[in-house]
Amino acid sequence: MAYKILGISGSPVKKGNVDTFLGSIMEMALEKGLETETINLSQMEIKNCVHCNFCLSKQKQGKYCSLEDDAQVLFEKIELADIIVLASPVYFMRTSGMMATFIDRLRVFIFGNIAGGKLRNKIGMSAGVSWLRHGGMETTHLSHLYAFYTLDMIPATVHSCISPMGASAVSSLHGEATFDPAIRIGINEDQAGMESARAHLSRALELASLINKDQQA
Repeated sequence: MAYKILGISGSPVKKGNVDTFLGSIMEMALEKGLETETINLSQMEIKNCVHCNFCLSKQKQGKYCSLEDDAQVLFEKIELADIIVLASPVYFMRTSGMMATFIDRLRVFIFGNIAGGKLRNKIGMSAGVSWLRHGGMETTHLSHLYAFYTLDMIPATVHSCISPMGASAVSSLHGEATFDPAIRIGINEDQAGMESARAHLSRALELASLINKDQQA
């Protein structure tokens, strides 16, 4: 069975460190035989959740939320995915604003009269890029992990790498906040970060296989 993995970038920088890191994860997934797709939130219109409670009782196929924007397209892609990767830069010790806005909109999968519970037992993987090795990485992962927990998803965690919470890369050399104008995509120099991505992806695939085996039993 070919599992589907959906990568969602919460970076406003096109083809920057986060997009490159997520792209590397998708390439690793392709090597493992997964079907891949990547979405950049910066290229979509995702409005803030207004807690109007439309999703509690008025959902219908093709419309899970009252707001008119690009979120429905993402909702449907997420439903079809087995593994969902949330990738973000570290902003003020947490995930980016656009990622936070998107996470808030996932409320439709908690209370929705149609979509409620549809993300249960899907595998969630967090990916983060920081300027400093320890500058907000794990709190960024926690932003994503709390979303996975709330949605009854299963987070992919690995103890034996940089952070047990998610794939973690730095954009400055060795994560020491040293700026080199000759290096635009610093994560390409971070081999430990790339290995953490590989480890968490392997764990995500392992979990997806276990869930699928259990569902077929």
